[in-house]
Parts: sequence; structure tokens; C-alpha cells
Amino acid sequence: MFKALLPFLSKYKKYAILTPLMIVGEVLMETTIPILMAQIVDVGITQRNIGYVLSLGGLMIVMALISLLFGALAARFGAKAGMGFGCELRRGLFDKISGYSFANIDKFSSASLVTRLTTDVNTSQMAVMMGLRIAVRAPFMLVTATFMAFAINHSLVSVFLVAIPILAVALAIIATMTFPRFMAMLKKYDALNASVQENLRSIRVVKAFVRAPYEKEKFGKANDELMGSSIHAEKVLNFNMPVMQLVMYGCIIAILWFGGGQIIAGTMLTGELISFISYIMQILMSLMMIAMIFIQLVMMRSSLVRIVEVLEEKVDITDPAFADAQEDDASIVFDDVSFGYGEGGNVLRHINLRIEPGETVGIIGGTGSSKTSLVQLIPRLYDVTGGRVLVGGHDVREYKLEDLRKTVGMVLQKNVLFSGTIRNNLRWGNENATDEEIVAACQAACAHDFIMAFPNGYETELGQGGVNVSGGQKQRLCIARALLKKPQIIILDDSTSAVDTATDAKIREALREGLKGTTTIIIAQRITSVCDADKIVVMDDGEINAVGTHEELLENNPIYREVYDSQQKGVA
Repeated sequence: MFKALLPFLSKYKKYAILTPLMIVGEVLMETTIPILMAQIVDVGITQRNIGYVLSLGGLMIVMALISLLFGALAARFGAKAGMGFGCELRRGLFDKISGYSFANIDKFSSASLVTRLTTDVNTSQMAVMMGLRIAVRAPFMLVTATFMAFAINHSLVSVFLVAIPILAVALAIIATMTFPRFMAMLKKYDALNASVQENLRSIRVVKAFVRAPYEKEKFGKANDELMGSSIHAEKVLNFNMPVMQLVMYGCIIAILWFGGGQIIAGTMLTGELISFISYIMQILMSLMMIAMIFIQLVMMRSSLVRIVEVLEEKVDITDPAFADAQEDDASIVFDDVSFGYGEGGNVLRHINLRIEPGETVGIIGGTGSSKTSLVQLIPRLYDVTGGRVLVGGHDVREYKLEDLRKTVGMVLQKNVLFSGTIRNNLRWGNENATDEEIVAACQAACAHDFIMAFPNGYETELGQGGVNVSGGQKQRLCIARALLKKPQIIILDDSTSAVDTATDAKIREALREGLKGTTTIIIAQRITSVCDADKIVVMDDGEINAVGTHEELLENNPIYREVYDSQQKGVA
């Protein structure tokens, strides 16, 4: 696990090395001061030597200031290393997730990935900051203070030799019981994030259907479950500090008892006992810090396991080892294709279809007939489970993903816009597009007029997800964005469902003119959107029911004719 995460600290290894070095200097200063204090009591005060007291006192002040400097530098370097680690880890996670296929994302869920990028990374970042400082300071001070205490009175140190194994066993038991509870708690965080994410994304629907009370109840349930899971995890962890304090106070009582007896017997000086007690406090503080680290490590381990799961997830759609395929033309062939999502069985079965270069193909079918699943196989958003998909005469798995997807323009069923200006959103299709090309694409998509109606035109700021434009406007902007890409293959997945029939007709006419020579696939619910296609594919329950022209299907295919008749009745 740590091997997978160490590379994210490499950029800041200088600070990761300097931090413990500063801690070592700080601890050496702190553990030397009690010896000087013992000398002041046993020599300077006993002999009434004021000069000796002042010289050692001045040396103690200097050492305290040096210790302060080392501590401040350790804090600065530790913060840089920890924050840098968190920054690089977030970047690495985001890069990894950006390379995920749809199937990989489906496996984790977007809410869980958000939790891992935020809560889990923050926990790991804090653990690194604490680890570089406290995880070095506590053991080093424990060893150094124990050595100094042993040098003063080795018989009293035996108290710790009894106490430390008891503490170690107790902490091991707590760790074993706590780890699975923290893993369960983090899953509750995922559920809470999912509830918040879904509510905010669908806030308009929530308000329209007056479902705020239901959403509040759902959030409250997720929040209560998170609280319950957190309490369940903390119940065991809360034993950590009482066990620590029991050991600490037991050690203090034992040392005061035996040390006082030695002073009375004359085998130990008063200054030695004072310095020994100082070392006791340093040792006990070290043990308390170790307990704090232990708590952090238990929490960090749960987060790190989840982070490493993301980093080590095998991306199931990648470039082939030798991706030298070059597209000969814009033809598409489905050769006995089957496809399924995970273990749910195939949703597409034995699809055989050939689409010629420059041909316009319409796809019609009922809800759940797997129309979208079919076209998502062309740019390899998913991979087939059987058969093969050929683009330009080559299996899509022989192309580099970037090369394949550059040739395919796709307007997805769920239209997505990003925060920023309309112009910036359009340039997702072509970042180097000129203003003339942008206007031409928008005119073809019937978007130019409504854009110019905004006070700032193409510089109008869109809210996150395009919340300040209507559904039909959003669809037209997404079509314009795809047109700017100037693809060889364009897929329009129900992309005009939110526009009126007149606008739909204008868009289709503009596409016919502007996409000559481009292979075009149009998924639609309205037959009027595909009736003038070169051929129409009728999908039914994951299989091709029929292929033909509008006239042929009206005459020979009952499914197509039933859809057509129902829509014509609606028009009448």
C-alpha cells in the first residue's frame, strides 16, 4: 500500500527529509535541558555558586531558543511535505479517474470517488504531516529520554519495562477492532455524499414535485447512519486515552514512591530526581503522542485502502500495445456484436449491421431497447462482450483511443455543459475554432439567434451544468459543439427531443447540408426526425428487429408502423 503512495511524496522528499532532521535537533535540545537543571540544583544551589547557576541558566535559555527554531522549521517543512503530498495525490487520483472507462466509474460510483478525492485524501494528508513530525519526535524522544533517565537511575527505568508491553498489547487489540469499523464509516460518507449530490443536481425537480420533505428525510437518514457508524467506530477507539492515562499515572506513582525512598536512603540526589521526573514527563508525553499517531494511523489506513483501490483499479479500456490502425473510411460494421453491463447479462445480442461511409442512419426503438448502448460501442465508451465493432475497416480495439474518439462526434442523451462562457463550452469541440466557425456551427444547430438574444452573446456565463439555459437550448449548444469537431462520424442520441418539430426540421436540414460525406447516426423517439434517413434500424429488446427505409418499414414492419400511427394520431 505504501509502495503505491510513496511516488506522490517524491516531489517533496527534500522537505520530507528535512522535517525529521529538524525534529531530531529539537529533541536533543529538549532532552539536554533537564541535565543542566539537575546540575543547577545539585551543584550551583547546593554550593551557592551564583555564577555557575547563571551560566548554566543562560545555556538553558539558548538551548530552548534553538529548540524553538528547530520546532518552527520542522512545522514549516512538515506542512510543505504534507500539503504537497495531498496535492500530488489528488492530481494522481484525478488523472487515474480521468482514464477510467464508464464501467470503472460504474463500479465505484461518482459519490464514492468524490469522497476518496476529498475526505480520504485530507485524512491521508494530515497523517503525513503528523507522521513526519510526531511519528519521528515521539519514538526518538522516548528512546533519548529513556536513555538519559537510565543514565541517572537505571533501577527506576525498570518501571517502564513493565508498562510498555501492557500498553502495546492494549493498542494492538484496539487497532484490530477499530479498522473495520472505520471502513464501514467511510462507506456511510459515500452514501451521504450521494444523497447531497443527487439532491443538488436535481433541485429543480425536487422543488417542482414538492419533494423537499422527502429529500430531507432521506438526507437525515444517511446523516444519522453516518453518526451511528462514527460512534460505533469511536466507541472502541475511546479506550485508547484511558489506557494511556492509566499506564502514565501508574508509572508516576511508582517512580515517586521508589524515587522518594532512594532520596531518603541517600542513594539519589534531589536534582537527579527532579531531572528524572522531567524525563518521565517526556517519556509519558512521547507515549501520548504515539497514542495520537496510533489513532491517526487507524483512520488513515481505512482511507489509504480506499485510495489505493482507485489507484490500482485496472482500466478495462486502454490503447492496444501496437495501435497502428488508420481509418480507411467512415464506415461502421457491427459483426455479431453482444454486450452487457457487468454480471447483469447481455443487453445487446447478435447485432449485425453495416453503415456505409457518408450514410445517414436512424435508430428507432422503445425505451430499454438498448439504442444508446449500441452507439456507445463505436467510440469505445464500453467494449463489446462478444463479436466486434469495425470503424473504417478496423476493429475499434486496434485504434488509439484518442485517434478513434477524434473521428467520432457524439451528442449524448444527457446533455452536459460546463461552467464558463458559451464560447468556451463550444470550443470543447475545437479549441482552435475561429469566431466564424463557431457562428456557422451555431447557425446550423439553430442556436445562434437565442445566443445573440442574451446581453453578452457568446460571452454569456453558463452556470454549472448549464442551469441558466432551457433543455432545448442546451441540446442545440451540444449539437453545435459536436459540429465544431468536424468529425467523420457523428452520433446524435435523442439530441432534439427538447426542441419543437419546426426547429427539429431546420436542424435536420442544416445537418444534411453541413455534414455531407459524414456518417451520421440519429437516435430518436420521433419518426419525423429519422424519416428521411438513408435507412432506419428498428431496435426491440436488444436486437435488430428490422432495417429499411421509411416507406419499406411502414409497409413491412408492424413495430415501426405502430409507432408511426400513434405519433400521427398525436399530431391529429
